[in-house]
Amino acid sequence: MPLSNAISLIKLLFVKDKELYVFIHRITGYYPRNIKLYQLAMIHRSKPVKLDNGRWANNERLEFLGDAVLDNVVADFLYHTFPDKHEGFLTSTRAKIVQRESLNRIGNSLHINTHVQAMMHASSHNSYISGNAMEALVGAIYLDQGFEHCRKFIIERIIKRHFDLNDLVKTDQNFKSRLIEWTQKYRVTIDFELIDAYTDADKNPVFRTAILLGGIYASDGVGYSKKESHQNASQKALERLSQDPQFCEQVLTTAPA
Repeated sequence: MPLSNAISLIKLLFVKDKELYVFIHRITGYYPRNIKLYQLAMIHRSKPVKLDNGRWANNERLEFLGDAVLDNVVADFLYHTFPDKHEGFLTSTRAKIVQRESLNRIGNSLHINTHVQAMMHASSHNSYISGNAMEALVGAIYLDQGFEHCRKFIIERIIKRHFDLNDLVKTDQNFKSRLIEWTQKYRVTIDFELIDAYTDADKNPVFRTAILLGGIYASDGVGYSKKESHQNASQKALERLSQDPQFCEQVLTTAPA
């Protein structure tokens, strides 16, 4: 056994959260250096923890960081994997990989949801808790192991194990990316505007986003995350463009000649 693995196993005997420690090793292939980062990655905003400095914290900051790292790594991977594909294809394919639905599916398959600490009402109403935790996990890996280890985890353990790139090329279920591709094709401007944000009866945040195509109102959608509201609004906009010729023509007249 390599000395580094032996040392890690010895440390494991003295780790309080042994279950999480073993879980991280199983899904990443290495033992955490700073287990506290991974503990924080599993703290949903509905059940924050108090840190040693007295500040309350959850996994949202790690989620923000992980989202940015994911975008960077996936974009670089697709750029080099598909050298002949245009920008619209790369944007659409990246969206399919990093979208919350995909990350949520991966998180559930890894059973990350069994380690997330959240209030019961949040778990029942927010279907993307696992996806949020996956992004936070990526942020924790980045801080704990560095960019190269994090990049390897994303490519080897997320992309290659959970996506069929050939299938991604053939299918397009990301309504936002499809709508963006349509606007790029016809040179129509697109804007996503947050028009309302509130909490439901169980204190879960709800967002309503409106879409403007060429400055013309197209649709709006709600969701338990901004991304979800974007997807729902985009689906409605695509349906309106395909079913309402007069509206479609009105939007197309806003494009530069």
